[in-house]
Amino acid sequence: MPRFSANLGFLWPEHPLLDRIDAAADAGFKAVELHWPYDVPAEAVRDACADNDVALLGLNTPIGDAARGEFGLAALDGRQDAFAASLDQAIAYARTAGAPAIHVMAGVVDPSDKAKARTVLAENLAMASQKAPDLTLLLEPINQRDRPGYFYSTIGDAAALIADIGASNIQIMFDVYHVAVSEGDVLKRLETYLPLIGHVQIAAVPSRAEPDEGEISYPAVFKALDQLGYGGWVGCEYKPRSGTDQGLSWLETLGVSL
Repeated sequence: MPRFSANLGFLWPEHPLLDRIDAAADAGFKAVELHWPYDVPAEAVRDACADNDVALLGLNTPIGDAARGEFGLAALDGRQDAFAASLDQAIAYARTAGAPAIHVMAGVVDPSDKAKARTVLAENLAMASQKAPDLTLLLEPINQRDRPGYFYSTIGDAAALIADIGASNIQIMFDVYHVAVSEGDVLKRLETYLPLIGHVQIAAVPSRAEPDEGEISYPAVFKALDQLGYGGWVGCEYKPRSGTDQGLSWLETLGVSL
């Protein structure tokens, strides 16, 4: 049975971050993952996780300038210096807070700039892998419905980058929700790319709510992960239909537990 982590970017959104860590522990989670925790001192996050005996799994690189429509910097030509600074910020935060992984956000790119953007992304990822050999760098393709223009939306694109760079600390964030919306054939893609998968995330398709509704049979996904020998965590990165605690009834509905 998979081990589930609470993604505190979406769960318990009514609470400040440190209280969300408390809430996750109170609900029974043994691990948490974050989006952009940078307004809270890393030491405070580290201590809150330690006090609650929960593992901190990872966080995202900063998105850049939201007013300019940025959603990540790693693939943006002309923003290499800004990416390097944001990477340094993420690495320092992860090391202090105790997170072993960073999701390196590629960003939104105009279709006409895709070829150059791939070169920029590969160069930035190679640099990042050398700067943080002690950390896992995660690549997450994001579907075009939710984030039009995001640099990549297929697992194959992420896998090709990993092959080209050849760094052992770069892996795939396999978000079942994004894979299902972008490509489908989730179970086959899990099997094909398992050696490159560093983390898995889940949410209902198409609603992105608790995983007990919609198009994806999550019991089948969990069974496949077990059969394939996946030993990592499964991040609950869904948007609760109402209250987070009430929504955790999905665990019983699907016959799994924390």
